[in-house]
Amino acid sequence: MATLILVRHGRSTANTAGLLAGWTPGVALDDRGTAQAAALPGRLAGLELAAAVTSPLQRCLETLQPLLDARPGLPLHTDERIGECHYGEWSGRKLAELADEPLMEVVQRHPSAAAFPGGESMRAMQARAVDAVRDWNARVEREHGEDAAYLMCSHGDIIKSLVADALGMHLDLFQRIHVEPCSVTAIRYTRLRPFLLRLGDTGDLGALRPRASATEPPEGGPDGAAVVGGGAGAP
Repeated sequence: MATLILVRHGRSTANTAGLLAGWTPGVALDDRGTAQAAALPGRLAGLELAAAVTSPLQRCLETLQPLLDARPGLPLHTDERIGECHYGEWSGRKLAELADEPLMEVVQRHPSAAAFPGGESMRAMQARAVDAVRDWNARVEREHGEDAAYLMCSHGDIIKSLVADALGMHLDLFQRIHVEPCSVTAIRYTRLRPFLLRLGDTGDLGALRPRASATEPPEGGPDGAAVVGGGAGAP
């Protein structure tokens, strides 16, 4: 079947402000995110793509625009099923404030039981994203052949949940996965099993440097917490 190239959107203004954006409108790429998006066509230059599929949110559309400009014939499709998790009443709030919410411990330790107030459950988030990938795999293979590759631009928690599914991991383990802004994750789907070919590849190793940020802790920091929504990436 098809090879899926997952791209997390570039760093956004919500990432740098330490906010959980969710579906909040008007969240754009910041200067670094814009530069990350501009570099994406070069990073993917050697890869033929049958199609691009994107979350409808602004930060994903802005991430893909340089690639679309470089490849004017690349078909673009929008799919709400790979849009960000619906965080409900948590949307737009500071991650530092949310750390004190009792639900955050559930999100960290038992995400399959987590449902956001006024939003959706993390199980529902994963289910819709996996369904979208299965549908697009079948469509791309049918229209372009089993060796085709296509791109999806989505969000941190969505991509982490798709990786967990590909690895046969329970959703309760998905907080062990981390993907940087504008990183590339590749999954090759076959009839019997998926193969994870790349995970969170940014093209450099700068993301491995220790970081100090006023807006969020490092992923896997002293308390072992994951950054809900994906985080702002390396400084």
